[in-house]
Amino acid sequence: MSTYVTTNPTTGTTEREFTSLGDDEIQQIADRSAAAFETWRELPAGERAAALARTAELYEKRSDELAQTITTEMGKPIKQSAGEVQLAADIYRWYAEHGPDLLETETLDPQGASESIVQTRPVGPLVGVMPWNYPYYQVARFVAPNLLAGNTIILKHASICAASSALMAEILHEASVPQDAYINAYASSDQVADLIAHPSIRGVSLTGSEAAGAAVAETAAKNLKKSVLELGGSDPFVLLDSADLARTVRIAARARLSNVGQACNSPKRFIVLDGLYDDFVTGLVEQFENASVGDPTDPDIQVGPLSSVDARDTVAEQVRTAVDQGATLHTGGQALDGDGAFLQPAVLTGITPDMDAYREEIFGPVAMVYRASSVDEAVRIANDVDFGLSGSVWSTDTAKAAEVADRLEVGMAYVNEHGTTLPGLPFGGVKRSGYGRELGRWGMGEFVNVKLRRTSSR
Repeated sequence: MSTYVTTNPTTGTTEREFTSLGDDEIQQIADRSAAAFETWRELPAGERAAALARTAELYEKRSDELAQTITTEMGKPIKQSAGEVQLAADIYRWYAEHGPDLLETETLDPQGASESIVQTRPVGPLVGVMPWNYPYYQVARFVAPNLLAGNTIILKHASICAASSALMAEILHEASVPQDAYINAYASSDQVADLIAHPSIRGVSLTGSEAAGAAVAETAAKNLKKSVLELGGSDPFVLLDSADLARTVRIAARARLSNVGQACNSPKRFIVLDGLYDDFVTGLVEQFENASVGDPTDPDIQVGPLSSVDARDTVAEQVRTAVDQGATLHTGGQALDGDGAFLQPAVLTGITPDMDAYREEIFGPVAMVYRASSVDEAVRIANDVDFGLSGSVWSTDTAKAAEVADRLEVGMAYVNEHGTTLPGLPFGGVKRSGYGRELGRWGMGEFVNVKLRRTSSR
């Protein structure tokens, strides 16, 4: 049986199976990607940019189809699915408009020569290993800069995202990206390792779990290939003060429950100073209890199912373990009756460093709230985990909040907003949240060769 299966997490029904890649096809697709690279890299950057612009247009034209597909595959509420489609289109369009300028030759101080310049060149075929939680967005932020740079792509998507990954390939090919410049591969983990080891492959980008990242990084390192990793997160939301606490609580709840809490950069830990703590917890519990849970195709539903029953059960078990270890459960945390992968949103407090929940990532609709007696204690709690993807600080005093944000050990720090993603902003973490950056000029710079050419007059 194929491992690429669409099982609707709303109903528990298996809707479609897809044929997985055969082991004898690994060499073939690597060779195809390498051959396509020789042609794709020679196209003027403007032509590659035009293909990305057409891709953006097709995403918008087929938005309803694209949105419905991922709502069916992984349970994202339909309004959020449509928003993700538009974000992916925005990324392709940004690189279409700005990417060619990022590839321009740079003139350096000649330093004794008649000329010193730096040229930007593509590295070659790349492998992308992508997750299920943002099927279009995650792919776009890897694919757009690298196709624009002249690299070719072999894309291995999550096994539950076979239908959406096929749509993405179809759209790119319709937009005039050659068939072999972007290959959708229904590959296994072992096959991905074989691809990375293939001499033609020059790099790999993975968004996923720590375990998957470690495995990919090890294989890449053994074969002297560059890797970019975006892994887990347990992002802090540090609340110093608020002129409108009710509004701040609504923002916090909406951010945590977005995508059913299944986002690496979701605010998973709310760290609140003493004076606001009790009211914040009361308000957050009310928001979680009033959040509508149900069929994600209903535009009024805020919280759909988790991506699978297994994922739901894992989160429910993490909540039970936290309670068993002494945490206080204020609401939710139970699986809902029925065939779908639904979980009642949960709020936990009283979490201490000796509990599993203090260190681990809970990938679902669960908020952990911590009390801090001072700004210094809030910063200590925020940094006292192995993750470092993003974090936010909230205050009416933006200068003070910015100072606190600068103390967070994260790749992305926000003041009075959380998790903002825009095509021109760098995305990536530190510590066990991975390394490398995507989006903006930083995403363009990960998989290119910087070539110096120096000319002496002598």
